Amino acid sequence: MDYAAFLRLREPGWQEFEARLESAQRRPGSVAYDDLEFLAVRYRQILHDSGLANARFPGTGAARRLERAALLATRFLHRDPEDSGFSLLRFWRDAFPAAFARNRVNTLAAVFLLALGAVFGLALAAVQPSVATALLGPATLEELRSGHLWTESLVQSVPPSISSSAIARNNLGVALVGWAGGAAAGVGALYILFLNGFLLGAVFGVTLHYSLAGRLFEFVSAHGPLELTLIIVTAAAGLRMGRALVEATDSPRRDALRLAGKDALVLLLGCLPWFIPLGIVEGFLSPSTAVPPLLKLIVGFSLLALFLLTCVGPFSRKEER
Repeated sequence: MDYAAFLRLREPGWQEFEARLESAQRRPGSVAYDDLEFLAVRYRQILHDSGLANARFPGTGAARRLERAALLATRFLHRDPEDSGFSLLRFWRDAFPAAFARNRVNTLAAVFLLALGAVFGLALAAVQPSVATALLGPATLEELRSGHLWTESLVQSVPPSISSSAIARNNLGVALVGWAGGAAAGVGALYILFLNGFLLGAVFGVTLHYSLAGRLFEFVSAHGPLELTLIIVTAAAGLRMGRALVEATDSPRRDALRLAGKDALVLLLGCLPWFIPLGIVEGFLSPSTAVPPLLKLIVGFSLLALFLLTCVGPFSRKEER
């Protein structure tokens, strides 16, 4: 077969294949079944023609054209759906819940460590009341002795619009430190978890000594559940990176770190948007005396439930076994 006959017999099929492939590449998520079947069947013919052209007519326009068509078709037909670009729907439906599920062991460990720190802080404040001075300072301690929480003056001293922004930045900073602390073999994440648990327990222990723990609980009930959960999840993501650094597995260290880093980043990105409503609630709702305590409690656990719903992924697609 000469070159002219080769073109005459094969080129109409190449043109149709290229047209359908170009159309499928423009809308990869909605390719018709007939088009996909056509591409899959004709793909083998394109590979055959490409090999024939390179063997008999090397360097010709047909050989280069078929090489390009074969390469584009290979990329399209063998592409990984997860690598087809970022999608918010796919992130919240699949990526975030899957990363959270894979990290459940580290999350449970983070919960245990924060609880351990809280118990230790509570016990220390109970047996050593002088810890209140180191934690809260003399001025705050005087307010407690007079029957007032330091939170009562937040609205009067700082406008909620300013305090909510500062609170969001502070909470975000704590979460980022805990997450990034995973790079130091998980030590930074462990430190953030235990420290925050210790401070929480110690502050409650001090206010319990002055019979003000109930009012402190009322203050934190609107934002506390979600705030602690976000710290736990981001720090647990840091623990995943730390474990990949030190844990012996069958996988090469590079692959383990790559997978752990990907999951850790997904978990961080899934937590970041929640710091915005958290800061608003903590700046406006938590210090307000006009809001009933029951409503604060409902808001707090509603926010937590919504976040946990995104972690579970009720609309996520189940992986095929």
